[in-house]
Amino acid sequence: MVQAITLVVLVLGTFTVGYLGYSRYLSRFVELDDDAETPAHKYEDGQEYVPSKKPVLLGHHYSSIAGGAPIVGPITAALAWGWLPAFLWVAIGNPLFGAVHDFMSLSSSMRHEGKSIGYIIGQYVGERGKSMILWFAFLTIILVIAVFALVIAIVFDAYPSAATASLVYIGLALLFGAYLYQFDLPFLPGTAVFVAAVFGGIWVGVNFPLAVAADVAPAMEGVDPIVLFGAGLPLPAVLGSANIGGWIVVVMLYGLVASVLPVWVLLQPRDFLTSSLLYAGVGGTLLAVVVGTALGAGGQLEIALPAYTGFMGNGFGPLFPLLFVTIACGTISGFHSLVSSGTTAKQLNKETDARPIGYGAMLGEGLLATVAIVTVAVYGFTDAGGGIGLALPNFAAGGGLILNVGFGIPETLAAPFMGLVLVSFLLTSTDTAIRLGRYMFEEIVGTPETAVEQTTTNRYVNVALQVTPAYLLVASGSWSDLWPLFGGANQTLAALALLVATVWLANWKDDKQLISTGGPMAIMFAITTTALLYKSLYELLYLRFIQGQWPGLDPGQAPTLITQFSTGLQIVLALVLVGLGLALAFMGVKNVSQARESGVVATDGGDPTDD
Repeated sequence: MVQAITLVVLVLGTFTVGYLGYSRYLSRFVELDDDAETPAHKYEDGQEYVPSKKPVLLGHHYSSIAGGAPIVGPITAALAWGWLPAFLWVAIGNPLFGAVHDFMSLSSSMRHEGKSIGYIIGQYVGERGKSMILWFAFLTIILVIAVFALVIAIVFDAYPSAATASLVYIGLALLFGAYLYQFDLPFLPGTAVFVAAVFGGIWVGVNFPLAVAADVAPAMEGVDPIVLFGAGLPLPAVLGSANIGGWIVVVMLYGLVASVLPVWVLLQPRDFLTSSLLYAGVGGTLLAVVVGTALGAGGQLEIALPAYTGFMGNGFGPLFPLLFVTIACGTISGFHSLVSSGTTAKQLNKETDARPIGYGAMLGEGLLATVAIVTVAVYGFTDAGGGIGLALPNFAAGGGLILNVGFGIPETLAAPFMGLVLVSFLLTSTDTAIRLGRYMFEEIVGTPETAVEQTTTNRYVNVALQVTPAYLLVASGSWSDLWPLFGGANQTLAALALLVATVWLANWKDDKQLISTGGPMAIMFAITTTALLYKSLYELLYLRFIQGQWPGLDPGQAPTLITQFSTGLQIVLALVLVGLGLALAFMGVKNVSQARESGVVATDGGDPTDD
């Protein structure tokens, strides 16, 4: 039997080689120079352009990119196709694809005054390309909101204690923000108190678990939850549960409110507290595997999940292309390009800091993905029929088992802690995504001139424009549809970010090789376009609407109107994303060809000029 320590050692090996070897080559390739003035120094304004110390910026960047997706995706993939293909794509793909993507996004932005990838592509292919990539990112964010709200609701349903602990954690973040910014009190004592209080919130959750509706999942913790709405809510059930359906609405309302608050009120203090959970959860689990093995308890940490379940993945779909878009952020994520090029590039103190922050932080996310695979594999979840509703809670159960074996922490406390770790990432990702979507929509509209533009750019209306379609998407309750669509959209955005880097290199110097970015870009475009077309045209359009094969329904039984509308919306969204992606790819490749063959490139506005 394979032990968990084997996976940990192997992934640490490939990541070490990637960082010490490949990232060093890439740093020299883009000519990082500590004597060059970074945008943070050149445009320092004390607000957005602020030179930051490397450890501080690394922590902020890591907590910003390490959301819930690198946990959810690998768990889903390991459940569907087995732990081996999921692990291999993370261990090999992360240093060759994802870390390159993040590093090049950060470096290209740094060389373009800390601007976004939308601005950079506009510099070379024109304003139309900029608008298209912003629309692509905005539509992708709607999918992010939908799937993350569903995941949080599933975990809250299985672990009501995590719901209580999350409410405590949000309340503490609000108090911590007031402590730091309103009362201007000392940072270190406050950190000690509030971080300890976050962990204390787990005890509160275990003793006072919460549920929205009475049909909460069978108690996994032995304590009956406090039901907030015993009579139920007039909302559709999701995955057959009114409690999950209710929590989805609560999570989306939270995201709506949190995304319009000033950043100091919740976002900044919450991200800091989340980072403490991040380090404790990821580092603690990896260390527990090592300690448990060293103490002779490695036999309790053997991999119980099947290594490979077959090409069709327990009915989830074909391994190619769906495995890659299912794992998504654990290996490569387009969302990171928005963080790297939009905020982190404005805070780099030295150019060489881009290597540990851009390349290194993505390897850290790969470690989080490995932790997710190990936890669910050790727990041995094999009931594929249980679906994601059982797979996700087993991340908490498996993590609790590992912490118990390594450190002797009772599973009754360790499992809710791991549930809180997962949910804290997801809550952070959800409202951060809504906030980024608001910024993107405002950039798309520009200066509002008409009454419609003024209305849609209103922060409250703008947020509603994101949350409403997200709820309609998730109302179908079909995880096997929603997550691959999200993964396909997110990784197409990654392909577009690699396209931006390739265009930049081609227009920079004639002797710059384009394989490091162009190779992963071409592969990701092939994977994601195939995946989105397969899901939308075959599974959703042909099997559902034409053949009438609706999941969970008998042949001939009609689905609800909201299910049909949600599925139709998914088809339209997927096809629009494919169209935008291919159009941008054509524009980018055309520009690269011009730059290499004739030396004529496109400047801002799309007008060709001699370089």
